[in-house]
Formats: sequence, structure tokens, C-alpha cells
Amino acid sequence: RHIATQAREVFDVSGAGDTVIATFALALASGADRVIAAAIANAAGGVVVGKRGTARLTVEELTGALFRSHGPIAHKDAVLDAAAAARLVATWKDEGLSVGFTNGCFDILHAGHVSLLHAARSQCDRLVLGLNSDASVRRLKGPGRPVNDEHDRACVLAALASVDAVVVFEEDTPLALIEALKPDILVKGADYTIDQVVGAEIVQKAGGRVVLVDLVVGKSTTGTIGKLRAGSTN
Repeated sequence: RHIATQAREVFDVSGAGDTVIATFALALASGADRVIAAAIANAAGGVVVGKRGTARLTVEELTGALFRSHGPIAHKDAVLDAAAAARLVATWKDEGLSVGFTNGCFDILHAGHVSLLHAARSQCDRLVLGLNSDASVRRLKGPGRPVNDEHDRACVLAALASVDAVVVFEEDTPLALIEALKPDILVKGADYTIDQVVGAEIVQKAGGRVVLVDLVVGKSTTGTIGKLRAGSTN
């Protein structure tokens, strides 16, 4: 049986073999067959090579890695609640990694979204994406939105290499989530000014920074929906 690897930023391979062996043994002891145990161990090894030195592996990191390995069947495992995300962020910070945060509705994914997330990830070691829930999107965008529900949106976003964790929030703004996660870097599009960015003051008071990145001109979900309604193929 061949288990595909995943492209990773490799920081340090120290302890990766121990992680694979320990995870394989634990999976077997829990009743998994050898193929499933090997797949879980492979995902675990992939996570720890992305850390500095000999590092521990959290349940949240492993479930996220397994999601990336097995696709949308396990999409719910890719969505962390605020408490799980806070534990994961704390682990990353303990390892000396910088944590970035950005947020949005990300209803119909387009090139502008991808560009924003790529730019955000370039500013930090790990990126957490706060995703507006369906109810939140309806309040912000109107009764016809979102086009894609929160689980599908989270599934697509979590599959992007630039995104390390996705957290759905119910409020209209991510303020409570930012307070819980305490990211080092807060990223938004340059259509905002720093004083307009929700959570900017919290991040800056904690010694972090706010980064505004340029947006791709002419790309928006609203524009895409407008073209579809008009029957345009442009």
C-alpha cells in the first residue's frame, strides 16, 4: 500500500521517526488496522517536521493533518472551535512560532481571496482564519447569502496550503475570537485603514502588529454573483 506524502515546510526532522513509531503503535493499540495506523502515523510525522527541534503533537494538529490527507469526507475535523484553536495557538507560540490571523466570509473563493491568504501567510509561521458563520454572513450580506454553507467554505479554505486552522465564529465581528487567540499579527485588506480593523488595538497593545495587504482589483464574490445573474461569461 502506498500512502502519499504532503508538501511541507521542513524545519527540523529531529524526533520525526519516534513520532511515527509512537503514533503507529498507539493506533494499533486502539484497534486500527495496519494501513490506517500507517496513514495516521504518516500524517503525524508530517506535522512534527514542520516544527523546530523535538516537538510534541496535539490532537488538533493531527486531525487537521488527517483532513488534508483525506479531503472533504472529514471536513468537520478541519473546523476548530475557539477553545481548541486557542490551545493550538498556545502550542505554536511555545515553540517560538509567530501566529497570524485574518477573517472574512470567503463565500465563493476567488483569486483575490487566495492572494490575500498567501500574503497573510507570508507574514507569519502559522495562519488562523476566522470564518463568518452562515447566520453572520446573512446579517452582513443579506438573506440570499451565503451561496456556500459554512462547512463547505471551511472545507475549501482548510485545503489551502496558506491556511493552518479555520475557526467559525457566530458574531458579526471576530473581536471575541481575536481576544481568545491573541495573534501576533493581524492581517486585513488594504481597503481598510488600521483604525478600522477590528481587534487592531488588542493586538498592538500585546506587542503585535497589524498588516494591510493589497487586494486584487476587480475580484469579489458580489461581482461573481452579479455576473452569474446577468448570464455573463466574461
